[in-house]
Amino acid sequence: MTTDLQDIPRIALDWHRDGTGAALATVVQTWGSAPRPVGSQLAISGAGDIMGSVSGGCVEGAVVVEAMDALEDGKPRLLEYGVSDDEAFAVGLACGGTIRILVEPVGKAMPEGLLAELVEARHNRRAVAYEVNTDRWERRLVYDGHETRFLKDRSGFEDDVFVAIHNPPLRMAVIGGVHIAQPLVTMARLAGFDPVVIDPREAFASAARFPGEVLVHDWPDEALARLAPDHRSAVVTLTHDPKIDDPAIEAALRSPCFYLGCLGSTRTHAKRVARLAEAGFGEDDLTRIHAPVGLDIGGASPAEIAVSIMAEIILRLRGPKGRGK
Repeated sequence: MTTDLQDIPRIALDWHRDGTGAALATVVQTWGSAPRPVGSQLAISGAGDIMGSVSGGCVEGAVVVEAMDALEDGKPRLLEYGVSDDEAFAVGLACGGTIRILVEPVGKAMPEGLLAELVEARHNRRAVAYEVNTDRWERRLVYDGHETRFLKDRSGFEDDVFVAIHNPPLRMAVIGGVHIAQPLVTMARLAGFDPVVIDPREAFASAARFPGEVLVHDWPDEALARLAPDHRSAVVTLTHDPKIDDPAIEAALRSPCFYLGCLGSTRTHAKRVARLAEAGFGEDDLTRIHAPVGLDIGGASPAEIAVSIMAEIILRLRGPKGRGK
């Protein structure tokens, strides 16, 4: 199994198109301490291969059996499972719960064209909602009308219609290949972000310092222009050098990125704000900047500061509106 749930619809489409056959299982409701959140998906191939997870291992075996039957008769299924306390404990939960799972055979219950459009929208970083009327078994993709769900990345039922939210993958642009950036990009990737390190100084943003990471050696404004930060993007500036940080901040403020954090003391930030105001940015722009960057947890080492930055980013992304700076 894989934890990269962003690939599950594409994997199912590939299995279907290569003739193996595929079904998609999606968590549509949970009660109690369910192992996986609503919207989690598992792809099952006609050969019995699986990718993804709907329960962390508690009920996958039963879901695979149902998926095989669905591939035979072409009919969708709504399944309900109780997860015992013992089963929940085995996957790291304190107590059990109940999960409801929708199983749809691709090309039969779920049209191939609909899944292909979903995969294309995700590839193009376009937010889309997959709606399934579980009473009439009607399906469609919609791109508007679920703004709150898109913002909170929250799938769920609305009357008899299950709404599965498919947002673009989260991204993080880290400006400056400094010490803090090294643990930060690792934490970002673990938290589900696609990080990129941007620094024109190749000695800082080097493969030796950031093995396996995406490195860009252009000036930040040029790099961000190509990256095109959207509402699923965070930007963090770490160089302490206005020549590098300021162009990145200005580019981020002109974008709809959901988070912009800047390293530096209160005095440093005051000077930064003065420069940005002189460049024409107003109060609404300047209040978007989280500075000094990160939650005040007393972090001192690069790793501790990286923890504080990730915590603030997640708070801004997931927390109630208005929390954070």
